[in-house]
Amino acid sequence: MSDHPALRYISKGAWGLVEPLVSPRAKDLLAKLVDFLENDVIPAEALFHAQIPTHPPEARWASVPTVLETLKDRAKELGLWNLWLSGGDFQGMAGGQGGGLTNLEYALMAEIMGHSAILAPQATNCSAPDTGNMEVLARFGTQAQKEKYLVPLLKGEIRSSFSMTEFGVASSDATNLRNTTAVLDAAKKTVSLTGHKWWITGAGDPRNKVHIVLAVTDPENPSPHRRHSLVLVDPKQKGVRVVRPLTVFGYDDAPEGHCEMRYDNVQVDVDSGVVGGKAGLGRGFEIIQARLGPGRLHHCMRSIGIATRALDMLLQRVSDPARKTFGKHLREHGTVLADIAHSRAEIDQARLLVLAAARRVDVAGAKGALQDIGIAKFTVPTMALRVVDRAMQVYGAEGVSSDTHLPYFYASLRTLRYADGPDEVHIQQIGKQELKRVEELRKRTDQIKAKSEKLLREGGKERAKL
Repeated sequence: MSDHPALRYISKGAWGLVEPLVSPRAKDLLAKLVDFLENDVIPAEALFHAQIPTHPPEARWASVPTVLETLKDRAKELGLWNLWLSGGDFQGMAGGQGGGLTNLEYALMAEIMGHSAILAPQATNCSAPDTGNMEVLARFGTQAQKEKYLVPLLKGEIRSSFSMTEFGVASSDATNLRNTTAVLDAAKKTVSLTGHKWWITGAGDPRNKVHIVLAVTDPENPSPHRRHSLVLVDPKQKGVRVVRPLTVFGYDDAPEGHCEMRYDNVQVDVDSGVVGGKAGLGRGFEIIQARLGPGRLHHCMRSIGIATRALDMLLQRVSDPARKTFGKHLREHGTVLADIAHSRAEIDQARLLVLAAARRVDVAGAKGALQDIGIAKFTVPTMALRVVDRAMQVYGAEGVSSDTHLPYFYASLRTLRYADGPDEVHIQQIGKQELKRVEELRKRTDQIKAKSEKLLREGGKERAKL
């Protein structure tokens, strides 16, 4: 086994399993990423937060910490830019941008980025929601839409939002989304967009230049999956309004934010403003499914990095010689040792789930990997939450204070149990998928039973009657 810097973060067992599938170029990029994380990104975290104004409140949404641009320049120098653009076909659609990595290789890198889940993805242009929005534009946008939005997104010059979740609507069932409409004019040349959305990530960012809005364009279509389209909206356009930045456990995530939005009679040209132009009308559901699958897996990849950093913090805390309770160092208490062991085991289990799903995407495509992605989606964030909670517990009161990163980790991970489809949806889908195996299982069981009975008869034995 090679002595790779990634082994400081990834278990030897997992590395030994995937190393033969990792190209020499990817190994080189991974080593550079580890160095970038340790020597540039994590040391810059305190400065990043210090450069976000605390008051007046509106100032938090007016500028971006300058250290981020320094990190982005450094990432470009190292070739650590757009690494998320995995897969050969996607490379072509995105104009050759990105690292040319497999999804498996990117899974390793995203885990490393997760150790600084705010800064590292932004610094390498690998952060949500931009990655998913770039994928939408690359796969489904017109050439003009790609030039206007995809190119500057790939360069990291602008940010974007994906405007889907609706205020007052049970959005976990996406067919319910109905309060945002894009009404076509008689000539079908323009749409008038009106609606009420919330939890729109990135809508507060001064760099934001486009919202991709899911809206009803054909309410009478007999198929609930053909009623929606994706509409491209300039956030500075007349009728677009940020109602308020929302908070997650008190965190506002300035300057990006998660905002409540109103769209009031926003006029959008169909050819330039509907993703895919006229051909994109009614394809909203088809497009968002293509967008959400890889995004779900990217979140899982980063979550493992978050969990590992929390475990690292736990280990250092319990090994502090100044931390004694009831005459023992913290690490000498049996409950603490159990927490360490369970955390290590759960992280390593979750990593194998994610690597298997990423490999499945490489082999069978995102559609062929839906089950693997779904299992990872409802397993990994919950695992990471448990690990962070254990770390918080050994930190005592400090563990729920912003003096540590732990409360923010917890808030972010708890949000993931809703993002891109709540746990319950994925659990139901996997349960239904498993039940489809029953007929095959019964047939196989009957065949085995028949052979068993035949062998008993031939051996002069009879199965005991109960």
